[in-house]
Amino acid sequence: MPESKPRRKNKPKSQQSQSAHSIDKELPVWYKPVMFGLMLLGLVWIMTYYISQTLFPIPNIGGWNIVIGFGIAMVGFFMTTGWK
Repeated sequence: MPESKPRRKNKPKSQQSQSAHSIDKELPVWYKPVMFGLMLLGLVWIMTYYISQTLFPIPNIGGWNIVIGFGIAMVGFFMTTGWK
């Protein structure tokens, strides 16, 4: 039976530097405040809608205010996937 070729243990230098650089990249300073700010803004948007009995934040769109609030909060939650 023929033998298989041995595997290469080390990646070429060009691939090592690219993959290590993208993994170790620091987040910008604004990333965490924006992430937490969006989550809180979405929560405050929904709370304002319920506390004001549908008069605020935007009175003419009704229940879409909940969708907007959850959408804003979800953008913040999706940003947590990039948080290191």
